[in-house]
Amino acid sequence: MADTKSGTGRYSAAGGSGTTGLSPLVQGPANLECKDFQEYLRTRQTPETLEKLYNYPPICLAVFRELPEIARQFIIRILFVDQPVPQAVVTSWGAQRCAKEQAEATSCLTALNVWRVTAIPGGLSAWELSPTFKKSVRQVLLGGGKPWPMTNTLEKDSKPRDIAFLDTYAMSRWRCVLHYMVGTGNRNGTDAEAISPDAVRILLHANLMKRDERDGITITRQGFQFLLLDTRAQVWHFMLQYLDTCEERGISLPECLSMLFQLSFSTLGRDYSSEGMNSQMLTFLQHLREFGLVFQRKRKEGRFYPTRLALNVTSKEAAATASVAMDEEATQDCGYIVVETNYRVYAYTDSPLQVAVLGLFTELLYRFPNLVVGVLTRDSVRQALRGGITAEQIVSYLEQYAHPNMRMVESAIQSKSCLPPTVVDQIKLWELERNRFTYTEGVVYNQFLSHTDFVTLRDYAQSIHMLVWQNERTRTMVVQKNGHDDVKRYWKKYSKSGV
Repeated sequence: MADTKSGTGRYSAAGGSGTTGLSPLVQGPANLECKDFQEYLRTRQTPETLEKLYNYPPICLAVFRELPEIARQFIIRILFVDQPVPQAVVTSWGAQRCAKEQAEATSCLTALNVWRVTAIPGGLSAWELSPTFKKSVRQVLLGGGKPWPMTNTLEKDSKPRDIAFLDTYAMSRWRCVLHYMVGTGNRNGTDAEAISPDAVRILLHANLMKRDERDGITITRQGFQFLLLDTRAQVWHFMLQYLDTCEERGISLPECLSMLFQLSFSTLGRDYSSEGMNSQMLTFLQHLREFGLVFQRKRKEGRFYPTRLALNVTSKEAAATASVAMDEEATQDCGYIVVETNYRVYAYTDSPLQVAVLGLFTELLYRFPNLVVGVLTRDSVRQALRGGITAEQIVSYLEQYAHPNMRMVESAIQSKSCLPPTVVDQIKLWELERNRFTYTEGVVYNQFLSHTDFVTLRDYAQSIHMLVWQNERTRTMVVQKNGHDDVKRYWKKYSKSGV
């Protein structure tokens, strides 16, 4: 008879060899997950919560706009049908060549609880729109229902704000959050550039920053990745984290989402009323004011102006058409970074935030009033990689803000990238240096009493493709965790047979 002892651990291998142990290897923190509106509803909201959200027409309109085109067609065709529609009939509406897109649209509508499967006479399966969703969509398309509070009539503003002012205000407020993250902002709350404790709590909740006993509040690897996102994606991710904390603040999640979408459907440069809002929504409005999504002269003033951040936060199409107008500074509009083949980086900017972001993956050498000079080194790039930034993100950032002269060279030589190929390849090679190890969670089998027992169990694990590693000399093997039960069951059967 043979005896085995197994322990759960993680097995690492590099170049075809490796070692095993009973203690788990620590895997790196998860990367930043930037969910769009559909993913947010599918993964974070229960069907019961979705039904509550669909009581608000602005939310239903936002869901409808973000659906695939085929899914929108399905909804329009059955919106005024008061009985379930057989699935075979819905399937017949699309051509055979669009079967894949049609299946994706069907799956999307089901996951969002927009429609549900029901039975009809004859035993056939049919689709039926959610009554709540149907009612709300009818209201937003045909009119009716209660008017939105922010649409109340206002007297003409004696000091109206133009779009240029609103854009400048929005980015100045949003930059306060970004400056705080990179450590260039005021963290003592002593001036207008500081952010509120509420904003800090959201950054901590989102794991964009963390409390450190030695350094205080510091940025995390997800925070590094957050800084490399475009402004619209940053604001949307930040607002999702805010919505996660609504219940803790005593604020209604459906009302917050509804107001956020009302702002996204508003007109830039027009003022709106806050008179009809309850106390919760007035509190939410002040938070939006701090983040730069709305402008309001005084806290108790009955009017406010939505900014471009609010209009773009939920719509990728709107963000694409307005990205130039909404960029952080005029220098970013046309690009401000020059990268040379000797890995030198020249940034024509005087923005502390842009310099701080550039310093995440470059070694800064010189700084002049409107020019910063740095160099991409192995150490600087590896430090960024350790912080969670990927080589693709670094390359994408440099391409996104490349100087116009570099783009002219790109078009002249018909290159795929405006960056020097040697620089792009080297950044990716530095990343590959860190990816030589692969991690597999598994179970260690050792201390076999005979060589025959070891070979028998090893061959069985190999036959079911669950063997990760084995050493015949020490009679040690590692199997995948999901195959442990099968191997263990086989071992018990083999032991009882007394072979």
